[in-house]
Amino acid sequence: MALLTLKKLCLKYGEQIIVSDASFSLEDGDFACVVGTNGSGKSTLVKAILGLIKPASGEVIYGDGLARTQIGYLPQETRVDGNFPATAEEIVLSGCLGHMSIKPFYCHHEKKHALECLSALGIGKLAKKSFSDLSGGQKQKVLLARSLAATKKLLILDEPSNNLDYKSRKDFYSTLKKLNENRKLTIIMITHDLDADDLIGNKVIAIKEGKVSVADTAKYLEAYK
Repeated sequence: MALLTLKKLCLKYGEQIIVSDASFSLEDGDFACVVGTNGSGKSTLVKAILGLIKPASGEVIYGDGLARTQIGYLPQETRVDGNFPATAEEIVLSGCLGHMSIKPFYCHHEKKHALECLSALGIGKLAKKSFSDLSGGQKQKVLLARSLAATKKLLILDEPSNNLDYKSRKDFYSTLKKLNENRKLTIIMITHDLDADDLIGNKVIAIKEGKVSVADTAKYLEAYK
């Protein structure tokens, strides 16, 4: 069974149709880049996948034991004050909340998991550093580690490289590819960059005038040369 399946999904704001009749599946280990013009419905589509908005019709089906609460999500605007008095480790620990049931505090397991997520991104040495003292690229990796702490199967990113310079963006993309390849983590990433260097996944989900199409990245790039 596919990890994620959309069946005839229709999304609306009021009476306006944003996405119409979207049907596709993603398997374990897929890396899909979501593309489209501003206002085309990219963020709306991922919010439906996350269960944050209710479809007008159709359905989102989670497979392979995936639960909605076990999806890692890095939104376009992450509400963490740059001056928030917390360490990188404490920020990442907050990603464990979705699978802690009613426990009132973090235990050894969660703390170990948070450190493993930081180490997986090559920033384990930043664990005790204040979040406010980190560079922009380091902060984004810490936030990615927090999203990673929430999931073992599916990570969704909404334009994660928006505020990064060229070098930091390339480094961030390299980290995502390693997560996808080494952990077989399925990733959905919204991007406004349409260069071949930025479409780093194996699939492209394109949204145009409410219609959703899915293609292998190589075929998509060939069609739009």
